[in-house]
Amino acid sequence: MASMEEAWHANTPKQADEPGGLRSVAAALDLLECFATDEQLGVTDIARRLGIAKSTAHRLLSTLRSRGFIEQDPESGRYQLGLHLFELGHLAQIRNPLRIAGRPICLDLNRRTGLTVNLSVLDGADVVFLERMESSESGRNLNEWGRRLPSHVASSGKAIAAWNAKFAAARLEAGFPARARNTVRTASQWEAVLRGVRKRGYATSSDESFEGSTSVAVPILENPVEAYAALSFFGRRHDMETRLPLLVQLLQRSARRIAHDLVRIRAGGA
Repeated sequence: MASMEEAWHANTPKQADEPGGLRSVAAALDLLECFATDEQLGVTDIARRLGIAKSTAHRLLSTLRSRGFIEQDPESGRYQLGLHLFELGHLAQIRNPLRIAGRPICLDLNRRTGLTVNLSVLDGADVVFLERMESSESGRNLNEWGRRLPSHVASSGKAIAAWNAKFAAARLEAGFPARARNTVRTASQWEAVLRGVRKRGYATSSDESFEGSTSVAVPILENPVEAYAALSFFGRRHDMETRLPLLVQLLQRSARRIAHDLVRIRAGGA
């Protein structure tokens, strides 16, 4: 099975070569992406991953450090993400209309079910979790695993792809790296899974993203036929399977409410 680092870099969109100074911008962004799977990295680590000279890596780090995007550990000399990135990321999160609409609903679902609740959106061939309400009863702390998953291993990814042809095609083009024992591995499996999701109206993932865990998701539709986001529960397999009909009903009702509230928020309503 591929390591977390390998899986991340395999599923992170690569920037095309840009002319002139834009190459430096792309290189700086690629450098920041290196910290998606590692808390701290040295100059040599970064140069090796990006395929650049150590002197170039050092210059990029110095520039990013001067702007607060990167910090250097005074004891080890290694680098880590800076607080300014946290500030910008927090602003992006709290200003997102979908999160504004979905957060109170996710909190309510978390309190009512005792399960972890995720609100996710599509990005490339992956899903990114905008909001996550954790629960100790779900058996795993998802926050330590980041906020991005390949769409084929997550019920949220399947729920969106079943009603979004471009998103489904993006995963088809990116491939199907294995993550757990039941992970979708071929194009024919992917197409069959999406047909099943459309037929049922919801998606599941069991031993596909994490061993011993199950999730169930429904799409959030921008119009009657296209999805742009998903709402999901995550928990232990037995607990999820015994409550599946009720959980699906709760998700579908809540997804419709989020879609309705999002229209109001975008229109400038209270």
